[in-house]
Amino acid sequence: MSRPPAAPETTAADPVLTAERAHLALAAACLGQMRTAAGAVTDAGVDAWASERLGAARAERLAALAHDPGVPPFFGRTDAEAESFHVGRRHVRDAAGDAVVIDWRAPMSRPFYQASAADPQGLVRRRRFGFAGGELTGYEDEVLAAGEDSLGDSALLRAEIERPRSGPMRDIVATIQPDQDDIVRAPLTESICVQGAPGTGKTAVGLHRAAYLLYTHGEQLARTGVLVVGPNRAFLRYIEQVLPALGEVEVDQATVADLTARVTVRADDDPAVAVLKGDPRMAEVLRRALWGGISKPVDGVQVTLAGRRYRISPERLKRFVDDLRRAGTSSVDDQQVLHYAAGRERLAMSLAEYARRLKEAGGGSPSDAETRRAARSAEVRAFCDAVWPAVDAAGLVCGLLSDGERLARAARGVLTEEEQALLRWSAPPRSVRAARWTPADAVLVDEVAGMLERTAGYGHVVVDEAQDLSPMQCRAVARRLAAGSLTVLGDLAQATSPWSAADWSQTLTGLGRPDTTVRPLTRGYRVPGEVLDFANRLLPRIAPGLPAATAVRREPGSLQLRPVALLAGPLAEVVGELAATEGSTGVVCADAAVADVVGLLRTAGLDVAALSDDGSEPTRVSVVPATLVKGLEFDHVVVVEPAAIVAAEPRGLHRLYVVLTRAVSSLVVLHAGDLPDLLQPPAPSQAQA
Repeated sequence: MSRPPAAPETTAADPVLTAERAHLALAAACLGQMRTAAGAVTDAGVDAWASERLGAARAERLAALAHDPGVPPFFGRTDAEAESFHVGRRHVRDAAGDAVVIDWRAPMSRPFYQASAADPQGLVRRRRFGFAGGELTGYEDEVLAAGEDSLGDSALLRAEIERPRSGPMRDIVATIQPDQDDIVRAPLTESICVQGAPGTGKTAVGLHRAAYLLYTHGEQLARTGVLVVGPNRAFLRYIEQVLPALGEVEVDQATVADLTARVTVRADDDPAVAVLKGDPRMAEVLRRALWGGISKPVDGVQVTLAGRRYRISPERLKRFVDDLRRAGTSSVDDQQVLHYAAGRERLAMSLAEYARRLKEAGGGSPSDAETRRAARSAEVRAFCDAVWPAVDAAGLVCGLLSDGERLARAARGVLTEEEQALLRWSAPPRSVRAARWTPADAVLVDEVAGMLERTAGYGHVVVDEAQDLSPMQCRAVARRLAAGSLTVLGDLAQATSPWSAADWSQTLTGLGRPDTTVRPLTRGYRVPGEVLDFANRLLPRIAPGLPAATAVRREPGSLQLRPVALLAGPLAEVVGELAATEGSTGVVCADAAVADVVGLLRTAGLDVAALSDDGSEPTRVSVVPATLVKGLEFDHVVVVEPAAIVAAEPRGLHRLYVVLTRAVSSLVVLHAGDLPDLLQPPAPSQAQA
């Protein structure tokens, strides 16, 4: 290695550093010129639609080129025998069109991430740069032929990984490792499930894969779109700046609750009811309830076409209805050829087309417009209303959960009588809008809506914390996938929902991609080894078949276990000390204790705020409910009463594992009560042994 960050008087005379600073200034100037050119694009005034599209394209381009003074144009360089390239977050060119910086996603950038002494991929040197406040302060060279390519040898790489992180999540383009890069650059046609242990960067990898696919398949994904699904609004707020920082602004981000917000949620289910409503068998119950509402025609129908009436017999009508019904689905797992609402429209056209054939057989020649009018006639509409009635998704679910007999018909042979009793509402609501809908109900309504009409799909969907999705939630995500591909991110050891599975097969089947390859990430880059080892004590009980994560760095003193008699004084002391350091601090406790913890800290004069699930940004010192901490990270974490976190829910040990692995620099565990048995320090005799 050569030239890590040094004092200005040392680096000022370094000719390499001088040349690289000049290239940095050139890149910044060229990027500014690119922004000026993008803003100067004028409207030719062809038509209103063209003007609107031009304005949208210009705004998108300017957003992609937005300048962040703290983010330098490049972070690395590759040197081959014949040429060198600077690698950055986006492509930068000069006035002549020559590359000044190449985009990290370009094929020629891949050796920066993948080259090694064993496989230099044509490189003789890889250079990394150190920055402070946007200023280039140093560099390190890896001469690959000499074998200098390990993470542990790179001070700049370690410094970037460990850099304090206040506020939203940042990109990791400067630190992507080979195992991560393999996932990021996987083909668009390939769906991937990342089983990522804490600190392995699975969320960042998923987001960077989205950015890579948008760069590589921009035209295709511009039509079909990319969706990122997160567990809650706090998480989406945390990650929302990553893709824009990489120049990708046209990506939708949502929770499952956002996707299924067809009714107003006002209540929560008991865990047993929520598990049942999330069971995949509910899809079959709903399918039966919907398609079971179609009745057999009894009487014939008179269809008026071009001034004449044509009678269609009951037998003919039954064939029309039966054929269309079969084209719907024979079971919930079959590919749906025909949606319910489309079947209703097609039934009306079937009657009109049959009348047309009768008229043509008599020598007439009705037009297409006349045939369409016949399909909309009062007689045909009345027939469809009676036989194939229009359905409202929320109304169907409301009626099903309110009417025991109707539920029994739809659930016969699928749900037991005891399960049906769990589902039934104690009293029917005054109206569909007045119902006390729960999150699980909203997913059921969305399922029915997907049977009624086709749900618009995306070309690629990234699903984070997927281990916590119920099978019915998985189906809701799958409906947004259409023919596209998936990036599934999660960790089975962090599965805290009551329907969590022991392996990925159930989730991937629910998402409609059962053959998806599961790729493990077990090398932890963010969490210190001492903290990870402590949390890994829980793995034999919560995920016995899962390999433990290993950390690339160890930080003596990063873990503190603090038994105390009373919380108030020690808690304020610890949080006050951490608040005086650089970076973010998360004080994590059981949800029921949040108000008390906030009160204790504010009484001590500390400026803290409780994190909520409304999308608000964490403060520098946040008190975090244990149920909201998943996916987040803080430089410093203070865990208050681990036993209370465990006792708060059935999968409390899994929740505690999540809580203990949120720290990037230090973890302090404060407890007046006993620690959970797996975290207890060894007895003196065992320690001596």
